[in-house]
Amino acid sequence: MAIYTPAYQPTGNELATIKTSKGDIRVRLAGLDAPIHVGNFVELAEKGFYNGLKFHRHEPNFVIQGGCPNTRDLTPEAVRAGGGYPPPGTGGPGYTIKGEWLTNPHNQHKDGTLAMARANDPDSAGSQFYFCLGEQGFLDPNYTVFGTPADAESLAVIHSLEKGDEILAVTIAQG
Repeated sequence: MAIYTPAYQPTGNELATIKTSKGDIRVRLAGLDAPIHVGNFVELAEKGFYNGLKFHRHEPNFVIQGGCPNTRDLTPEAVRAGGGYPPPGTGGPGYTIKGEWLTNPHNQHKDGTLAMARANDPDSAGSQFYFCLGEQGFLDPNYTVFGTPADAESLAVIHSLEKGDEILAVTIAQG
């Protein structure tokens, strides 16, 4: 699969609002620390790629993961049951991006941080992302962090998410 370089050049002031079925999550994107990941996320958000997807993985005290297009046509109940073909958690945007954890000076998996999921290949991230449910420092040397919750309300929404909850829309603003 081809490695994609986003055309969008982050300013470092991007603020994402991820509207979910549990409430809004405002995330300060780390565009200067992880420009490829932020550029990719912004482009996907602006295309509406994430709209209607569900969170397909929930590991208590670890992560809540979403961004798989295979969940788009599934009901929340089907996602919770692990149904669907291709299975949730195996889809992407049709390309991958280069990992940035080695070049990101603030690559720390703290409670609520936003990071990009990937397969075994270090450059295999695409659209699937996760929020940390507690500090997960052991992930720092292998996965790219590209955002942090903007406020306590956003962190509370992150911690309320469950498998099957829906991403209604993702919008990007400068702020």
